[in-house]
Amino acid sequence: MTDTNPTSMPTARRNRSALLIVLVLFFGGLLAAGALRFSGWRPHGMKNKGELLQPYGDLRAYTPTLADGRPYAWKDSPRTWRIVAMPQGCDGARRGACMRLLQDLDKVWRLMGREADRVHVLWAGAPPVDVASLREVHLLRADDDLRARLPRAPGDTGQGDPIWLIDPNGFVVLRYAAGSDPGDLRTDLSRLLRIN
Repeated sequence: MTDTNPTSMPTARRNRSALLIVLVLFFGGLLAAGALRFSGWRPHGMKNKGELLQPYGDLRAYTPTLADGRPYAWKDSPRTWRIVAMPQGCDGARRGACMRLLQDLDKVWRLMGREADRVHVLWAGAPPVDVASLREVHLLRADDDLRARLPRAPGDTGQGDPIWLIDPNGFVVLRYAAGSDPGDLRTDLSRLLRIN
């Protein structure tokens, strides 16, 4: 027996049309998101200010030596992010640049607020001033092994003193070119501290 109800055909057609519209919206959204993702586009608020290193530098097997001779171990401070500065000497004409860099890093650390204790500043080499009052600064002995493990260290890039951001596990994830705005480091670091 066939359905002779004249209203059942338009209803079925409307239902099919509604289903097709839902499927097109769903899969169209997925296709658009995939196209944006693979084209490299990211929302402005999700972009890093520093250079995302690909591949990451790996410092897990390296144990830096503090200026007093003790080892600085990555695992001793879980969930701690590290900012590494390795200036190319801080005497003579370079002293002013080192002072600005140290002041900028101290300012970034202070602006972290309650999360500041999860950030260490690792200063490799002699500082331009006594840093005993800066509890976030850990003085490291600058050595060739550390320089070789930091992606595009100063010897590779020419002028200036870049800085690096190291995740809690010992991976070098971001690099900031010499003369970068310290606000860029603060923006990236505050975002990373929120999600980790």
